Amino acid sequence: MPHPLATASWLNPPAEHHITGDAITIVTQPRTDFWQGTFYGFRTANAPAALIEVRDNVTFSVRVRADYRRRYDQAGIIVWLDEDNWFKASVEHEDSAGGRLGSVVTTAGHSDWATRDVPSLPHVWFRLSRRGPDFLLEARTGHSWEQLRIFHVAALGSTDPAWGSLAPAEVPASQIRLGVYACSPEESSFTAVFDEIALVLCVWDAHV
Repeated sequence: MPHPLATASWLNPPAEHHITGDAITIVTQPRTDFWQGTFYGFRTANAPAALIEVRDNVTFSVRVRADYRRRYDQAGIIVWLDEDNWFKASVEHEDSAGGRLGSVVTTAGHSDWATRDVPSLPHVWFRLSRRGPDFLLEARTGHSWEQLRIFHVAALGSTDPAWGSLAPAEVPASQIRLGVYACSPEESSFTAVFDEIALVLCVWDAHV
């Protein structure tokens, strides 16, 4: 059976990419990125992203492999509403010793970046679970998932205090676009491969 992103549409289609029944490959182009304003001052949203439309409360997971070449090369997952409201999580290359495992939540045109240093990773799995406007980000390099962040997407509305104790299917959810992306903010190009792609009903347990 083809993976959930087999019918994805492109935001900023890359010059070179491949979508097969079991993987997506993106070859990045130089000077591509997603960032809005905060600290660095620049605004850009020209990186390629393969996206599908989702209305339900789901859990999306994928393995990311990449041959990073230069500082800031990155590949990971993305939730896209518009240029001013989006989320991304990735491994970002720093040097041969490693890089950063991080995520960016962009709200009303300002990006909020949270990271931690990691050694060079040949691959990483990301898992993103949704409960209405709230999301749980997890990652793993072996068998166990580790929580990285819980965040809120303000453009999707407010969180009702009761929702955390409900089954995911009972939480209202509006349409979003989610998928994978890769980019090279500096003069670089590399190949990112996304496989083991899954989209299931939300597995984020209720808060008791």
